[in-house]
Amino acid sequence: MTYSPYHIEGETRKARFLITCDHATNTVPEDLGGTLGLPDADMARHIAYDVGALGVARALAEALDAPLVWSDFSRLVIDPNRGEDDPTLLMKLYDGSIIPGNRNAGAEERERRLDAYHRPYHAALERLAARHDDTVLVSIHSFTRQLRGRPTRPWHVGVLHAWDARLSDPLIALLDAEPDITVGRNEPYPGHLPGDAIDRHALRHGRNNTLIEIRNDLIADAPSQAHWGERLAPMLEQALARVAD
Repeated sequence: MTYSPYHIEGETRKARFLITCDHATNTVPEDLGGTLGLPDADMARHIAYDVGALGVARALAEALDAPLVWSDFSRLVIDPNRGEDDPTLLMKLYDGSIIPGNRNAGAEERERRLDAYHRPYHAALERLAARHDDTVLVSIHSFTRQLRGRPTRPWHVGVLHAWDARLSDPLIALLDAEPDITVGRNEPYPGHLPGDAIDRHALRHGRNNTLIEIRNDLIADAPSQAHWGERLAPMLEQALARVAD
């Protein structure tokens, strides 16, 4: 099967929602030798991809009758949720792990990886986002409960946004009303990085958007991923109904 740096599911679905999963897999393409020199245990960690996020994104997209686009290369190969000039685009050290395959990756290799993986993914995302004049971009991510040497994170779900919180505000209110969910606004990360996927495909176009982070121990298997996707779908529909475009 021919390798592709991205995949699209449900392209003909009719909803104005567009679901994305920027850090869907820990794939290292064969043109990089299929490995970055890290042990399997590290490649299974959050440093390589967003554990469980793809399963949630698939369930969510199906429940919303929305298309899904997801990347098929590890964030350690090159991070699709960073701008091309971001210093963390190609990481050489992440959460205590040195990335051997990136140690000698200079400007030429960085440009090659942009052309091979990062830019095709964003071109596909851009094309799908342009299908509707009123596209709503929802990006699904996951986070680890604890970084090495750091305090545990108390949130079950984080909702990230920049200055445009039209969709995020009502979504946070709905999540906050759930007795079993601890939700964090712009937690565990800041809500905006210049040049990231939301900035590039939503903020610059005035599109409604939100980025949802789910703690990865809550979505470790297929049933829990389906549960969260199906649970979030009606909340997003309700949140969007409260938005005045």
